[in-house]
Amino acid sequence: MAIGKVKEKHYQQAVNEYLKRLSPYAKINVQELKAESFNESNKLRAKEIEAERILSYIKKFEESCIIVLDENGEQLSSKDFAKKLEKINKQVIFIIGGSLGLSNKILENRNKIALSKMTLPHELARVVLVEQLYRAVTIVKNKEYHY
Repeated sequence: MAIGKVKEKHYQQAVNEYLKRLSPYAKINVQELKAESFNESNKLRAKEIEAERILSYIKKFEESCIIVLDENGEQLSSKDFAKKLEKINKQVIFIIGGSLGLSNKILENRNKIALSKMTLPHELARVVLVEQLYRAVTIVKNKEYHY
């Protein structure tokens, strides 16, 4: 689940490639929620509106494992990420913020992982996430993608 769409063609192509590679192993549903327009004077309000959209969406999936992508989240190697996912025995929803990031309403009291300590553009974060999901599957299935 992500705020906003992937607009850059090269990012969208990469996301689609990894989603295609993942399709034999997992059912992936990419849910894009509307990004709120903002200017310098209403950034916080826009972020809160996006948070309400996220909360409304995930409320429908209370039994799911919610994982928020945040640069301050848990740092995992690809192998540790694979082990973590393998232990989860229910639907997983990953939350990726938009260009404004995520409200504290979303970040507080949630399971968080970091794709990097660096801040990534939300479009690139999607590419990295689906690639790491594919890598995790190949690790668990002992495929030759991960060396």
